Formats: sequence, structure tokens, C-alpha cells
Amino acid sequence: MRRLGTGIGWRPEIADDIERLPGIDWVEVVAENICPGHLPDALLRLRERGTTIVPHGVSLGLGGAERPDTARLTALAERAEALGSPLVTEHIAFVRAGGPRTASPAAEAGHLLPVPRTRDALDVLCENVRIVQESLPVPLALENIAALISWPGEELTEGQFLAELVERTGVRLLIDVANLHTNHVNRGEDPAAALDALPTSAIAYVHVAGGVERDGVWHDSHAHPVTQPVLDVLAELCARTAPPGVLLERDDNFPATGELAAELDAIRGVVAKGVRNTSEAGAVTAAAGSAAATGPASGSVTGPEAVEEAVEEALEEALEGARGRLALAQASLLSSLVAGTPAPEGFDRRRLGVQSRALVAKRADVVGKVAPELPRILGTGFRPAFLDYALGRPMTAGYRRDALAFAEHLLAAERPEDPSARRQLTQWWQERSGPAPVRPGPAARLARAARLALLGR
Repeated sequence: MRRLGTGIGWRPEIADDIERLPGIDWVEVVAENICPGHLPDALLRLRERGTTIVPHGVSLGLGGAERPDTARLTALAERAEALGSPLVTEHIAFVRAGGPRTASPAAEAGHLLPVPRTRDALDVLCENVRIVQESLPVPLALENIAALISWPGEELTEGQFLAELVERTGVRLLIDVANLHTNHVNRGEDPAAALDALPTSAIAYVHVAGGVERDGVWHDSHAHPVTQPVLDVLAELCARTAPPGVLLERDDNFPATGELAAELDAIRGVVAKGVRNTSEAGAVTAAAGSAAATGPASGSVTGPEAVEEAVEEALEEALEGARGRLALAQASLLSSLVAGTPAPEGFDRRRLGVQSRALVAKRADVVGKVAPELPRILGTGFRPAFLDYALGRPMTAGYRRDALAFAEHLLAAERPEDPSARRQLTQWWQERSGPAPVRPGPAARLARAARLALLGR
């Protein structure tokens, strides 16, 4: 496995700081936030001076019941090629559910949600990973996520789930030690036990991030300093292997350059100590490169052609059954979280409430970033108005469409009350909405009529 060294998550808000920070070997960029033909100048300068750049996807939803979306796969591959990346990364999560397979409305979570650690979910995930691996020009690594909730009836531990995923697909792992700590606080899972079960030779790199605990729930915020318990989990990992790369994530409330440098130094110190104390670190690292390059041996079905076809058909039928069961379970959970339907049996209702509120808050934060004019126009009224709008109204087509739908909702209700703000919001909406086909149903016709009235047509 290629050694990456010490890195930091690239964000526009700290682009200048990253260029000044000493000892930055590589950066990771959110894949969906960049366009291959229009890369930010700061990112281009890093690439020109030889800094490795890794695209980190957040929207594939490989843990979902459906096959990976072809357009999203193509976009991820384009970003890997544009950046000259040695690998790309994504998450073991689902981000959308519903649709034809469940005969229910499709909805987006707007955030990463945990997959159940069941055989059905593992079968589907492995097949989705194979599809992605065949579509990308570089290797794929998958990240374990943080979770506020646990699925009832799980059949595997975190470590077992990840180990079998690697064994069956040869995929690499992006281990987030902050997420292991989060799951320790929120779900009572032992980080050391998860690390013991991991195939450490498959680790591509490691994430380290900050968070905060509120009312006994750990929030993986990426907006707070890295805490000692997270560094302790990193030390546990480094006692088992020398990770090829370690990266600091920060997404909000960005500190001064000196504070970022201090956090990076603390991370380097933990890694260096772990390498010194691991006598077999060099051998483990070499094994990591060998295993990652070759992957697991793949078998083939032997025998007459008719037997092979029958076996393939049986496997495909079994996989479709697993997709159907997983689709129903995930649609039920997501509907409870974003549309207010009853909680599925076996879930902790209090934790579902925490997760639901977190999803709405996340939507408000991201809409405020992708459409920064809205907070400026609405002022302090933006957040409460959006939270009121989002409750019971699932996101269905991404954050930019969510911002437009929010503006339509306000304008249809003749809000905001201030005439000047309403004029600004109307102009903002007019400039971005454009004509749209009328969809069937009285609600859609009413919405279309409202659009035309607002446009004065």
C-alpha cells in the first residue's frame, strides 16, 4: 500500500492555512464539492507541488439496497482521474431509501446512516462494492461510520462485518478512529475489540476528528478539537499496525492555523510512538502493500456450463431477495427519521428522536452553505424557519433542490413578512428555479400555479 503520511481534509475555508502548514503530505477533498474542469486554484497549487489529493465521496450510499448510481460512479471516476489520485474513498452507509422496490416515496437522508450488520446487508454491500471496483480507475477504500442508533437483530460485530467485507471483495479500509469512539459512547461497542477483528493489512489510511458529548450522546461534529479518547483509539490502532496515512478532518468552526498545526503534531506523536513500540511495524506495512495490491484470491464455479448458469441464477435470485428485504427495512427506518412515521419495531425511540433532530439540523447547516444567500436574506429567522419547514418534509433531490423548495414554501406562505426580504427571496428564487414540468396531482398543480403567480405569468 502506498504510504501517504500526514494529511488534512481540504476545505475552502482553510485552503490558505493548508498551504502554509508544515509537513502536509496529502489532502482529502469531498468529491461532490469539486468539478474536474474547474478545480479551485488552491487545490491546483497543491497538486502542482506534488501533494497527493484523494477524493472522498459521500453520496454513493453503497450500503443501500439499490445498485450504485451510474452517474455518481462516473463522476467519482472523473474526479480521481482529474486529481491523479492513487485511490478513492466512500462510506459503509445508506443515504437514501424508498422508491419502486418498496412501493413507497423515495427520500434522501442528507447524511450517512448505518447499515444493519446482517448477512442480507453484507451480501448487498459486497455486490455493490464489486460494481464500484469495476467502474473506478483506481482502488476503493471504505470508511466505517459513526452512528447514533443501533439496528435490532444484528448478526455480526463491527469488526466481523468489516473483516468479511474485505475477505469477500478485497476492498481497502479507511478506519475512522473518531467514529469507533463515537460508537463506543453511543452504542457501547469496544474500539479495541473492533480493531482486534480488523484485517490491518487492508487499511489504506486513518481519519481522526473531533466531536462533543451532549446528554450522554457523542456527536461526531468535525467542528471541535480532537479529544484524548480519540487519540487513545488511534494509539490502539498504531499498536497493531503502522497506518500508511493519517488525516485530520475539520468541517466547521475552523480554528487558527496554529491550533490546526498543534492537532497535527499530536497525531504525528501518537503515530510515531506506535511505530516505535511495534517491533513488526515494517513487516506489517509491507504486508499491507502486498495484500492491497493483490486482493483475495477469487474462485470460479467449475462444471458444465448449464450448472454454472443455474448456480449464477440462484445466487442472483438470492441477492435480489436480500435487496428487497434490506430495502423495506431501510425505507421504514428512513421514513421514521425524516417523515415522522412510527418507529420500526426494536429501535430505541429516544435515540431515533435524537437522530431525526440531527438530520434536520444537518440539512439546515448544509442548505445554509450551498445557498448562503438564504441566511443573509432571512437573517436570524433562517434556521427556525428551515427547521419548521423540514419537519415531515423529506429531502428528495439533494441540497440545492432542498434550498429551492424551502424558498418556494416561504413565498407561497407570503413570507418573510418584511417586504424587502420577500422581494430579495423572490428574486433569488426566480434566478435559480427556471421552468418546470407540471407533475400530476392537485398539490403539484397548486405549487405550479404558485410559481407562475410569483413570476407574474
